[in-house]
This record gives sequence, C-alpha cells and structure tokens, in this order.
Amino acid sequence: MTAYLDHAATTPMLPAAVDALTAELGRTGNASSLHSAGRAARRVVEESREQLAAALGAHPSEVVLTAGGTEADNLAVQGIYWAATARDPARRRVLVSAVEHHAVLDPARWLAARAGAEVVLLPVDAEGRLDLAALEAELRASAGTVALISVMWANNEVGTVQPLPDVVALAGRYGVPVHADAVQAVGQLPVDFAASGLDAMTVSAHKIGGPLGAGALLARRGLDLVPVLHGGGQERGVRSGTLDGPAARSFAVAADAAVRAQPATATRLAGLRDDLVRRVRAAVPGAVLRGPDPSGASGDHASAGAGPGRPAEGRPGRLPGNAHLTFAGCEGDSLLVGLDLAGVQCSTGSACQAGVPQASHVLLAMGVVEDEARGALRFSLGRTSTAADVDALLAVLPDAVARARTAGLASAAPGGAR
Repeated sequence: MTAYLDHAATTPMLPAAVDALTAELGRTGNASSLHSAGRAARRVVEESREQLAAALGAHPSEVVLTAGGTEADNLAVQGIYWAATARDPARRRVLVSAVEHHAVLDPARWLAARAGAEVVLLPVDAEGRLDLAALEAELRASAGTVALISVMWANNEVGTVQPLPDVVALAGRYGVPVHADAVQAVGQLPVDFAASGLDAMTVSAHKIGGPLGAGALLARRGLDLVPVLHGGGQERGVRSGTLDGPAARSFAVAADAAVRAQPATATRLAGLRDDLVRRVRAAVPGAVLRGPDPSGASGDHASAGAGPGRPAEGRPGRLPGNAHLTFAGCEGDSLLVGLDLAGVQCSTGSACQAGVPQASHVLLAMGVVEDEARGALRFSLGRTSTAADVDALLAVLPDAVARARTAGLASAAPGGAR
C-alpha cells in the first residue's frame, strides 16, 4: 500500500475539476477575441471568476487570474511596492514574517537587491506565530516609510495560523496595505476575503483539487498595483497574457467544492492528524511536534486567553491537516527516502540547494537549533487521506527513524562522511 501524506505540496484533482478541465480543453476560442468563439471563451472565464469570487468572499472584479500562487505572490509584493514608491518615494520598507514562503521572501529580497527596498523580517515565537508587538513597534517607529506588509494566512511547513485580524487592525491604523498568502488555508479554514480586511490575498488551484498552473490574486478594488507582466493588458491591466479558460473553469469548480466541504473536511482531518501525532509520539522517542500543539490551549480549539502572539478565542491555532515533527539524531532526507521506499510519501519541509540539505528557514526562525531542524518531516493530510494512511505510516516510521539515527551516528563518527 502507498500512503500519500504530502497534500500540502499538491493534492489529487477532484473528479469534477478534471471533468471541467477536459470539457473546456475541447473548445476553441481566445477570451480576448470579439467573434463568437472568443465571446464564448470570455463567458467561461467570467463565469469562473464569479464562482471563485463567491467561494472566497470577494467581488468578481477583485479576482486577478494568474498562472499559480507564486506569480500571484510576486504580483502582490512587487506590484504593491512599486505602486507605493511611485506615490511616495519614502515608502521603501517591506515588512514580511520570517516564516513566509519563498514566493514572498524571494521577491521581497529581489526588491532589496534591485529596487532599493528595505526588507524587515518580522520575528515569530516558538510556535511560528507572528510577534505582534514587533510589528506594532515597526509601524509606530516608521509607518510613513512602509510600502506593504505580507503575512501568510497559515504556514505551509508547520501549519501555524497567523493572527491576521490583528495584523490588519494594526496596519489599518497607519494606512499600510496588507497581503496574505492563503494558499494553504483555503479548504481547511474559513476564508473570506471581504471579511478579512486584507488588501490582497493569494490562492492556488492545485492545493484544493484544481489543476496545476492556476491561481489568483484577490486585490481589493481601488488597490494600486504595478504590473509584473506586460503585454495585452488583460486582468485589469495588471496581468497580461492570454486567459486560460479551461484552468479557470477547473479552478472555480475545485474552489467551490473545497469551500463547501471545508467544515466537514476540517473536522475529519483534525481527527486524523491528532491520531497521527499521538501515535508518533508514543512510538518514536524524541519525536517533537513543531508548531501549535492541538492538544493544548494554543491548538485548534478556543484559547483560554489571547495574550501576545496567542490565538484569540475561536481562532484556530494550526491547520487541521498538518503534522510537522522533528526527529532527533536524524537527517530529514534520510527519513524521507526510507519512508518512500516503504511506500509512505511525505516532505521534509526544507529547501535543498545544489544537492546540499539546508535546515528550514521556518524552523530556524522559530528558534529550533540547526541539528534538530535538519531532522524534520511534514505529514500533510487531504481529501483522500484515511485512517489506513496513518496506520501505514506508523507501521514503518519507527524502523525508518532507527535506521536514520544509525546512519547519522555513523556519519558523525571520526572519519564519517558528515
């Protein structure tokens, strides 16, 4: 049996989304053309935009279709920054949490290297939650120079849900726009763009049962954005390129289904996740859950009290489908390979550059020491996950950890490869 526990990377397409995609692939027509085929293609795009907007709590005019979450993040970070500096050259500070996805961190750093931006990495606590006091201090000291704030809705590695209502409230005092990458949140948490108060929000199709290569930036009406792509002026003039009707239709079908199923999905996945975490802790000595503990006051249930950096009452602390653990004395890559050979597919949650394993920037920002951070595995659950997947993991994980620890000790010994 193969157990797929990497839904945060990508999740299987919904049959209805596959049907929508294949049906539209058989049609001919460019949505920018004026003839009947073009108008038919345009109708598909606009109806899909309306369906996406309804699912995500937005107005159709706020949905800017992109080729995925990375493009949408780049458009948000760079587009808002350039618009802000055009209005006021003093606004060159970009505030981002230290645990953002690289699709936010890297364009921010590109702006620092090429466009004179000053990037401020906002610290997080040991559970990966944004330090609101640090954000408030930054705004109090230099709000007049801040171009934008970008804080993700929920972390892709450790599953921590960020205190976005507090971020939006703080930013609103100073008139600073806020963007959130909500790629991991849609379908697992209630997501409502209008209610959130955000200025911009990134979503992606393939995380919720839609096709690869499709996404959107939800941009508040009136938000000034400078294009990243230039050409035919499609999508409010901020995202040129021939509109992908089949992908938009499939994306909209998936979003509608994921949002409708979200309450039941969250309850089911949280139960599977809690069982997974409990059993791994019992079976593997030294296994440490990273991010909020769903069994404690800072987990998915209402917090007893919302102090600095704690979730307010009624707010979830962690994505229901996320279990991120570190295993002392192991290399995550060794664990991943061992589990894969045994039929269990998961992720290390760490970057790998030029074949050299790197500790996760998320874990390091949370204060995890590098040796521990290197032994990380992310198990992420989704629509097709079952109790049998958890059983399959527990059947092979203790042996995989033991083997990885033995390999780690051997490489650390004098003359070893480490």
